[in-house]
Amino acid sequence: MGSAELAAPSLEALVRAPQFLVVGVVTQPDRPRGRDLRLQPTPVKALAGHLALPVLQPERLRLESAVQPVAALLPDLVVVVAYGQILPAAVLALPRFGCLNVHASLLPCYRGAAPIQWAILNDDPQTGVTIMKMDAGLDTGEIVAQEATAITPEDNAQTLHDRLAALGARLLIDSLPSYVAGTLAPRPQPAVGVSYARKILKEDGHLDWRQPARALWNRVRAFTPWPGAFTHQPASAKPVLLKVWRAEVVPTLAGAPGRVLAADAAGIVVGCGQQALRIVELQREGGRRVGARAFLAGHAVPVGEEWA
Repeated sequence: MGSAELAAPSLEALVRAPQFLVVGVVTQPDRPRGRDLRLQPTPVKALAGHLALPVLQPERLRLESAVQPVAALLPDLVVVVAYGQILPAAVLALPRFGCLNVHASLLPCYRGAAPIQWAILNDDPQTGVTIMKMDAGLDTGEIVAQEATAITPEDNAQTLHDRLAALGARLLIDSLPSYVAGTLAPRPQPAVGVSYARKILKEDGHLDWRQPARALWNRVRAFTPWPGAFTHQPASAKPVLLKVWRAEVVPTLAGAPGRVLAADAAGIVVGCGQQALRIVELQREGGRRVGARAFLAGHAVPVGEEWA
């Protein structure tokens, strides 16, 4: 059971491993996407089609009519990765080995929808993957296996996502045989260190220049590629939205929050609550993603201008 891109490596790993037989895939229904709002399959459905696997797409898994086709597959075990719906008790009880979830954090930290983004946003030095035996709670089940990975300064949400997706797939394949054999006993999650990673909203990407430069740098990284960190440049008609793709902290400069301190080929430096942030790659609303040099060649950014 999975929908998002995070789930695709785990599905492929299960199919490629000779000791497992994937009898079916459950994913979210096709949704309208893109400018023309055409119905698009989930990444998992697209992969399942490539692998010639049967696919179920219930609108609401909680309905009895949706559970019956899943039960008809007679699964010994259900693997869940970024599925997007809460599994009802009837589904949790179906497989004799239970339902295992591949979660992109070191539980009990960052239960919930967006663990990758919040780990970067909160300046954590590391995160990881947890294989968890699911129960009725929100990411509260027993831990089967965990593995950590460092969050590097070069990471953003996309690079960390891809690394955790691959790590989760490998950890799943390594853990399943001993889990099924009963030699890898699940353990309860620690009672301390519990945190929740709520769903990311588009407005979370707004850069509040009163915050320290490092916090804003983390926000840029956490929300690349989606929803994107953004600010507004003043203009005669209305402020212009600028999406910030890459930035770096400038510890040697400081100025009023939101004020442009420098604008040259190296980047556009903006004052923050502490220190300053150099924007090295950005995108004007309706324009292309470009480096600072190319942006300044086509758009004036005077020193002293106030961004908000």
